[in-house]
Amino acid sequence: MATKVFDRDTLLDLTVNFVPLFILLFFIVGYVVYDPFEIDSVSRILQYVLLIAPFVLLAILTYLSGKAIATAEKTAPVYMPGGATVDGAEPIEEHGHDEE
Repeated sequence: MATKVFDRDTLLDLTVNFVPLFILLFFIVGYVVYDPFEIDSVSRILQYVLLIAPFVLLAILTYLSGKAIATAEKTAPVYMPGGATVDGAEPIEEHGHDEE
């Protein structure tokens, strides 16, 4: 059985990156299907570069962020919400440590 790369909580954390990815994809597909502007080929290439480059870079960033979040959730101690920055806060769970 294959293991999941990202669990449900990680996907919820990455939702803020999925929304702009879908918006960029909508415009890429829209401009391929329908040509609303009468522009030359150099401008057309520039238009696609300005749409595809951020899409690819954001997709890479989203994947790397997801891996970092998933790794941190499995290895870092878990605190109460907002408690990680409080002096003397005790973690509610310890991950990545051998219990004695």
